[in-house]
Amino acid sequence: MRELSWPARAYLVTVIALGVGVVAHSATTLGQAMAPGHLGTEELGTLLVLALLFLVCESMPTLLNVEQFAVSVSFSAALAAVVLLGPEGTALVGFTAVFSVRPGLPLVKRLFNGAQFAICGHAAGWVYVRLGGRIGVPEVHAFDDLIGPYVAATAVFVPLNILLTLTMIRLATGVRAVEVPMRGLAQFLLSYLGYGTFGLLVAGLWATVQSISAVLVLVPLFVARWAFGQYHAQQRSYDATIAALCQAVETKDYYTRGHCTRVSAASSMIAQEIGMGQERLRAIRYAGMLHDVGKLGVPTKVLQKEGPLTEEEFAAIQLHPMRGLEIVRGIDFLDEAYAGIMHHHERHDGRGYPMGLAGDEIPEFARIIAVADAFDSMTSDRSYRGARPVEVAVEELRKNAGTQFDPVMVSAFVKALEHQPWQPPRRVEPPPPDADEAAVKDHDDPTMPIEVVSGP
Repeated sequence: MRELSWPARAYLVTVIALGVGVVAHSATTLGQAMAPGHLGTEELGTLLVLALLFLVCESMPTLLNVEQFAVSVSFSAALAAVVLLGPEGTALVGFTAVFSVRPGLPLVKRLFNGAQFAICGHAAGWVYVRLGGRIGVPEVHAFDDLIGPYVAATAVFVPLNILLTLTMIRLATGVRAVEVPMRGLAQFLLSYLGYGTFGLLVAGLWATVQSISAVLVLVPLFVARWAFGQYHAQQRSYDATIAALCQAVETKDYYTRGHCTRVSAASSMIAQEIGMGQERLRAIRYAGMLHDVGKLGVPTKVLQKEGPLTEEEFAAIQLHPMRGLEIVRGIDFLDEAYAGIMHHHERHDGRGYPMGLAGDEIPEFARIIAVADAFDSMTSDRSYRGARPVEVAVEELRKNAGTQFDPVMVSAFVKALEHQPWQPPRRVEPPPPDADEAAVKDHDDPTMPIEVVSGP
């Protein structure tokens, strides 16, 4: 907590204090209700079962198919408590998040999570009661009457939970809500609302099978969680494979360290700007990472040669896209990335290589990577010059739009840069004195073409 700014600390303390106050009030109210003739052992058992269910779910969040997001199904138990126990019981159920056994979760985060769940649960329960929702095990003939109040309670619980959490993130890290990827936030919200319906199912089944209803409803969710876990483990394995190949490529040239990662990031910016779907975004990211993997098949002395190249040496460089395709051909998950690797040095006017494709004949992935590749080359340090300013590089892209680059992709990248400023790489320190000198040329930089001479 020491590293938090004072506004973040103040907000954290305020939420925790408010949550503790809500829990204290709820515990007192329920304690009074436990007097003879009021809350009985059956209701107390419901509270304990839902609290345990909430705690188990909160300790096992479900990863989404979106970076930076995970969602817990715990609020399904909290929303079931809205119907079965009312606002006070829901607050107590939500506060059990404090006892989560999620690994690596500090006490202060547990307190914040428990407090904000208690606040959200009590607010949702209050709305449910105010709209005429009946507290207790629903009767079959009256179940339809619960749907409206329950939907309203969910509509309060979900946005309030997200608002409290994003505000804490904003104050603690400086990341605004608008900086969160909108596709990710939309899927996060939809998943939250979707899981919320399971709370109503738990409450509806409680009349017949009681606590077993929670198991019947939520076990499939835990199976889905396991499947998501396997999927993400597979994705991490893919990423590790790509990273290893990129590292192998970049060891051949001291001045291109990080180039693959930056080309991947710039390619993703263009792809998002033109509206690519999630699966193709992943593929273009891989293509950007591996676009130069074919350099593994080009002699290092050619890549680092000073001065003009012979025709044979230039031919060896021109072969690197095809070499790259040969290297990655057996990696099934790359899919459309193959086209980006193979054709990223084609030119819009048909004067590129390896096949001399032009215009729309060039695969979309390749047209994207061509722009990203040239941009990063121009804005990065090289042995023969320093990094050019972003504005200069953008002007060079515009100058070559329609000849070397696809104008649509250049325009998309310029628009992307307007709302997602580019962070140039840190300045590269000179290589050790005994290291090979880098070539005074760059086949990726449109302002520094390779010189080719006839003869040996």
